[in-house]
Amino acid sequence: MVVGDEWPWQRWNNDGSIGIRMAKRLEAFGCIIAYNSRRKKPHVSYRCYEDVHDLATNSDVLIVCCALTSETHHIINKDVMEALGKKGVIVNVGLGTLVDEKELVQFLVRGESGGAGLDVYENEPNVPEELFAMDNVVLSPHKAVATPESFVALQEVIIGNLEAFFSNKALLSQVEL
Repeated sequence: MVVGDEWPWQRWNNDGSIGIRMAKRLEAFGCIIAYNSRRKKPHVSYRCYEDVHDLATNSDVLIVCCALTSETHHIINKDVMEALGKKGVIVNVGLGTLVDEKELVQFLVRGESGGAGLDVYENEPNVPEELFAMDNVVLSPHKAVATPESFVALQEVIIGNLEAFFSNKALLSQVEL
C-alpha cells in the first residue's frame, strides 16, 4: 500500500524511509502493507513489488511519498489507476508531480476511482476546481510535513550540511542534479 523511497534528508529519517514510518502506523490499524521501491529494503518484512503497477493491482490504497526523479514523475499514471480499480484510493503526501493529476481528476469525475487524499498538487498552489465538490476527496494545503519534529530535523540537516561543507567533508544529504 505504500509507494516510497528515501528522501534526500534521510539522515533524520532513522529507519530509512518516510514510507516505512507510515507503514508502521498503518499496521497498527490492521492494514496489510506492501511497497515499491528502487531497492528492496532488507530490514523490513513487508512485501516488495518490483513495479508500482503490480503494487496497485494488489492494493486498496496507494500512499505516495517518494522523491521526485525522472523515473518517478507521474509514477501514478493512467495504467496504475486502472490497476488500483474503481474502489482504490490514492493518497499523495510526496510531491504533486508524482501523480498524473489530470488523469486522477478524470478517474474521479467518471467514478473510476474510490477517492483521493491530496496534500500536494501538480501545479501548486492551483488545485483543480472539480476536486472541491467531491465527497470522496480530501484536500489539504501542502502541510503534511509541517510538524515540530520535521522542522527540528530539517534544521539539524541544514546545520550538518553547512558544517560538513565548510570542513570539506561529505554532505549529509547530497543531491544529484
